[in-house]
Amino acid sequence: MAMAALREASRCLASRGRSAAWRPVLLAQSRGITYKLFVGGLSQFATEASLAEAFSRYGQVIEATVVRDKVTDVPKGFGFVKFASPEEANNAREEMNGKALNGRVIYVDIAKARQDRAADALPIARGPPKPINND
Repeated sequence: MAMAALREASRCLASRGRSAAWRPVLLAQSRGITYKLFVGGLSQFATEASLAEAFSRYGQVIEATVVRDKVTDVPKGFGFVKFASPEEANNAREEMNGKALNGRVIYVDIAKARQDRAADALPIARGPPKPINND
């Protein structure tokens, strides 16, 4: 049923005059098939647009994000780039790792799944320890 809806959306976009190049992107996004790269060592002047532009030479960039601090909105120095195919992602990783971007040397690797933070949390302290009675 989902596939039929996707085909219908694709036909609708095609009838509006959009190019056929958008169809694989929609298909990849709807199925969740993307290949994500971690990019570390970004400068504070890095933007999503500059990151996408730098990696677009190696394939179709679906999404580029620069992680920012929640309070100050300053980039934290790393980001992620999503590609539609594993060949494009591996090619970008091999070519861009160790290259300069915005005056800083970046390192690129395959993004790893996020770990559950609750498992790493320390127990909450509930006041001072109780005295031990040595009678």
